[in-house]
Amino acid sequence: MEDLTPSRIVRLEDDAVVLLDQRRLPEEVVELRCASAAAVADAIRDMAIRGAPAIGIAAAYGYALAVARGEDLDQAFETLAAARPTAVNLRWALEEMRSEPTRERAREIHEDEVERCRRMASHASELVAPGSRVLTHCNAGGLATGGYGTALGAIRSAWEQDLVAHVWVGETRPRLQGARLTAWELEALGIPFAVIADGAAASLMAAGEVDCVLTGADRIAANGDTANKIGTYALALAATYHRLPFIVVAPTSTLDLDAETGADIPIEERDATEVSARFPARNPAFDVTPAALITAIVTEEGVHHAPYATSLPMPTRSARL
Repeated sequence: MEDLTPSRIVRLEDDAVVLLDQRRLPEEVVELRCASAAAVADAIRDMAIRGAPAIGIAAAYGYALAVARGEDLDQAFETLAAARPTAVNLRWALEEMRSEPTRERAREIHEDEVERCRRMASHASELVAPGSRVLTHCNAGGLATGGYGTALGAIRSAWEQDLVAHVWVGETRPRLQGARLTAWELEALGIPFAVIADGAAASLMAAGEVDCVLTGADRIAANGDTANKIGTYALALAATYHRLPFIVVAPTSTLDLDAETGADIPIEERDATEVSARFPARNPAFDVTPAALITAIVTEEGVHHAPYATSLPMPTRSARL
């Protein structure tokens, strides 16, 4: 079984931030050493590490490294914060570090995120019926969260309780985070799964082969509108039509109460050549699922239902778990 411990996924050493290079998975398991805040930002931007909680952790470690190296901290903050704009966890973690710029605080952010994931996974597993065939999109496991997982953590918890029979993994084009990363994690955990083309999800729902959909989130607006990997909105539409639960699992560090609705969430546009190297293309990395299509949002605080403007917890900017 592959080592998916938090320190294997990302860690802070004396002279570098070291992370598992997710661009190389599943063919190669290779560590990448980042010797400056700018190098960490490059790793985040190039998706050597990705997933909202994980890039927040990496940014915290990058800021701590900048402190140790005597770098310009304002520049380090802005360079890291600009690496990817959609996930709110990135700036959240940097604000935490600016308030308490120590290695201990960076490691505490990492530990807290892993513990949050364990708690929300336990809450979310209560929504999974015995024998469920679960569909998930992108990667919301330990690789994306620094050690355990949000949506994939919930699947893992439900599997350990004999609630999950099978997992459908959307390949998640154009970078195939599902086909490469989620599949790799599920294989390591021994959970039965199959990768499907993104466009196959609705037909599987129509055939009665899906019982619920579980996804993570990169940013959740105050009204419950949720930004996640491109293709999530289409899954929510299909799940709603087929009367299937569509459940979002994410930590409170993903909540952005300054964003009143999904229209206030910035959507990252990535290099179009990720979609087509030959023809003109568009490459939005995320889409926004309206709150009306979401059955429940699960955080470490519990299960939240509409109206989300009143049920979602207030994210704590400096609280300790």
